[in-house]
Amino acid sequence: MKALSLIPLCLLGLAACSDPEKIARYPIDPPTAEKALPNRLGRAELREVSLPDYAGGQEIAFQTADGALRSNPDNLWADDPARSVTLALARQISSLSGATVISEPWPLADPPSRKIEVRIEQMLPGADGLLHVAGVYFVSANGYERSGDTVRRFDFTVPIGSQEPQAIAKANSAAVTQLARQIAQLR
Repeated sequence: MKALSLIPLCLLGLAACSDPEKIARYPIDPPTAEKALPNRLGRAELREVSLPDYAGGQEIAFQTADGALRSNPDNLWADDPARSVTLALARQISSLSGATVISEPWPLADPPSRKIEVRIEQMLPGADGLLHVAGVYFVSANGYERSGDTVRRFDFTVPIGSQEPQAIAKANSAAVTQLARQIAQLR
């Protein structure tokens, strides 16, 4: 009989551990940039951005002083990080350059003239207060057009300010804008 009376207490304890109001979700949502660059891409399809496992997970990861990557299940990305980065990157490249960049699959009747693939190898909120972003992007001609293939590495940092999730989300948004500028310029 004692065991049965403990069940309601256990259920109450479990309910307290999973309080949905304690869970915070943070978007990767850079403000829309103004056109500032020439259109070098035309119509381009952006494949889903590849992220390292720690950056592609639902929990917001950060590096601690001991070099370990840690996360908190109460601090989550508002959307799948790869999807979110892909959509924001397409939007930012289009806004910055006037190009028509759309994430795959291409929804329009006329095919794109270029395909863009981005492989982010590092998107690390470091213990040093910087978001470290590195990887490679590819821009290839689509169809019969064979000129203009581009392969460029990128490696830059964005200040975070703190290891708080809102600061990390803000730095990720700034990194998307910086990467969009590099891709739009093909540099």
